[in-house]
Amino acid sequence: MSPFISEFIGTSIFILLGNGVVANVVLHKTKGNGSGWIVITFGWAMAVFVGVYASAGTEGAHLNPAVTLALALKTGDWNNVPLHITAQMLGSMMGSLLVWLTYLPHFDATEDADSKLAVFCTAPAIRSSLNNFISEMIGTFALITGVLFLNSPESKLGSLDALPVALLVLAIGLSLGGSTGYAINPARDLGPRIMHFILPIKNKRNSDWGYSWIPVLAPIAGAALAVLMYKAIA
Repeated sequence: MSPFISEFIGTSIFILLGNGVVANVVLHKTKGNGSGWIVITFGWAMAVFVGVYASAGTEGAHLNPAVTLALALKTGDWNNVPLHITAQMLGSMMGSLLVWLTYLPHFDATEDADSKLAVFCTAPAIRSSLNNFISEMIGTFALITGVLFLNSPESKLGSLDALPVALLVLAIGLSLGGSTGYAINPARDLGPRIMHFILPIKNKRNSDWGYSWIPVLAPIAGAALAVLMYKAIA
């Protein structure tokens, strides 16, 4: 596969399974309704594993603009950055569209507009721009630090890098995700948020654009800090 198609497919699968587990937990009359945070965090970890593994045969398997930008900062190679980020954004939109189609009757059966929005994008438990930004930045710093060391020449795992990355995302979700829902990925939040805005979802609320800049800019800041730390010690 070309890097664009690989990144698109991997991100589509990642968002389909990740936002799919949220839909299964929060939407009304699903088999998994009310099963809680542990199910969501494990579901997202498995989504990362499958998405990365599915796209790891070609250059990329980033699935995340923060990862793409961090690796470009690390190596100085910016040639494929626009291609990767475009594929990630389109893939995240496709994945969220598939989740909506899968759970369409449950969207219709759910009265709570906040729960419908939660299927697509993150929101803070306590709204505070500074603290929410710091939370997302720290979570992404942890993610990118792990990715940079896995991506180092000493790493011999190849496509099995998907497993430790998935476990890292699981740890971030369990330990650091309670504040903002741990977007730690601009495409994971912005692409589905756009789809929430576009799709004809019954009785939906606004897409919370006032918060939307935090899960885009904070992961980029966290990624940059992780690269600075990596270069200082590696």
